[in-house]
Amino acid sequence: MTGIHWLLCCVTFCNVVGLGSSTFKFASYYNNHMVLQQGAGGAIVWGTSSHLGDTVQLFLNGHKVGEDIVTQNAKGVITWISKVVVTGDNYGPFTLAAKSSEGTITLHDVMFGDVWICSGQSNMEFTMSGVVNASAEYAEASSYRNVRLFKATHAQSNAELDDFNVTPALHWSIPARANLGKFSAVCWLFGKQLSSQFKYPIGLIESNWGGTKIEWWSSTLALSKCPHNGKRAIQNSDLWNAMMSPLTRNTIYGAIWYQGESNAGAYDLYRCQFPAMINDWRQRFSSASLHTTSAEFPFGFVQLAPYRPGQEKVIPIPSLRWAQTAGYGKVPNAKMPNTFMSVALDLPDFSSPYGSIHPRFKHDVASRLALSALGVAYHQSGLEFQGPFPSDYRLTGHSLNIEYDQGRVPIMVNANVSNFEVCCSAAHCNQNTGNWKPAPMISHNVASVTLNTSQCGHVTVAAVRYAWRESPCVFKQCAVYGRDTDLPAPPFYHSFL
Repeated sequence: MTGIHWLLCCVTFCNVVGLGSSTFKFASYYNNHMVLQQGAGGAIVWGTSSHLGDTVQLFLNGHKVGEDIVTQNAKGVITWISKVVVTGDNYGPFTLAAKSSEGTITLHDVMFGDVWICSGQSNMEFTMSGVVNASAEYAEASSYRNVRLFKATHAQSNAELDDFNVTPALHWSIPARANLGKFSAVCWLFGKQLSSQFKYPIGLIESNWGGTKIEWWSSTLALSKCPHNGKRAIQNSDLWNAMMSPLTRNTIYGAIWYQGESNAGAYDLYRCQFPAMINDWRQRFSSASLHTTSAEFPFGFVQLAPYRPGQEKVIPIPSLRWAQTAGYGKVPNAKMPNTFMSVALDLPDFSSPYGSIHPRFKHDVASRLALSALGVAYHQSGLEFQGPFPSDYRLTGHSLNIEYDQGRVPIMVNANVSNFEVCCSAAHCNQNTGNWKPAPMISHNVASVTLNTSQCGHVTVAAVRYAWRESPCVFKQCAVYGRDTDLPAPPFYHSFL
């Protein structure tokens, strides 16, 4: 028989802010139809009370499973908090009740599964109503009742909040046409694919805001890791304070992120800011949730899609893509462990009615992101979850051979596209500036491509770069893909000096 036990602890918090009326209640995040994080580490459930020292008794499907004593912190806020552990494969539904001298509060249809946060700017906020073939998605929604949706309301605060100070835009809900059309497309499609893979509940928390910068989603501590001379923007940390900090006490499995367009002009700084934000989120979520959220939780992101048509635009989007990987070109890497990526540079949508910066092809984005999550976040072995990446460079005469992935994973080459360039210089070449010239392919096989570098003449081949354009190719027609996965090779830059 499935075992269910609760680990209850009474905790005094030093940073709880006022939550409104002092009544016995769950924190505003908790509601009917929600998903709590499964696993041996447990999931946090917490709330407030107006009776200091009161006993809170907890019931699961009518059975008493524990109790807690209400305490008060230095600011006078009275709270109770519990760890909930459900063992075995019983995912619900459960009725969760808390009883005190003030009465009984109850949540119905509570499920246990994996909880993911979806954050960023407009391409994460882009709703299902705008995607290609949205009507088919609406029709299938009833088959995914165990994927549950929560959406935070846009809000700002100049101080960190422990609970939302505005009503959520969407309380925990079962997917249906009425709510799905207003929900993040990437978030839904990502969660839907995970649900199809695992068959247990998936909780999706949408907390995003179009046109926002990474500074607004970063705590002041995270921002301090990347000092710069610019004036502090008044919005810095405001979205972290109001839209992310209230989620930190709740246990999650991981997060996905689609952002960077608003930071493209400061790509060098983003190279520091993005890893710093990820590391800070991990530490803050883990600490606030009594370490029920892993301090190394998986973090996925979308590498920026094309924006404007034309092959001539070298900056700033290509450099921002590079910065999204902390200058490694792929993830996970030493600076960004336990991260995964969806490459979207081959998904232009210049006729999008929402503007070309908002491509409608979110199915491809989410599919690639979910596949990489299976490899990194869920540790599925033997899975090819990312596109080809160079493992060796060999300059010989007027040719350059680039081997991919030690020849381990076969590549597919579109010989009609020339996305490669070499920099002809006796000195180091910057990624964006220098004497860059096209390097057409001479030959290719399942493991490598060979480029013609004769255009450099007697000048040294100082560097090579791939797909270093804002919009490097037409739809799904870049030069290099995984033969068996159809995943595009990400852009790269390599210096020989």
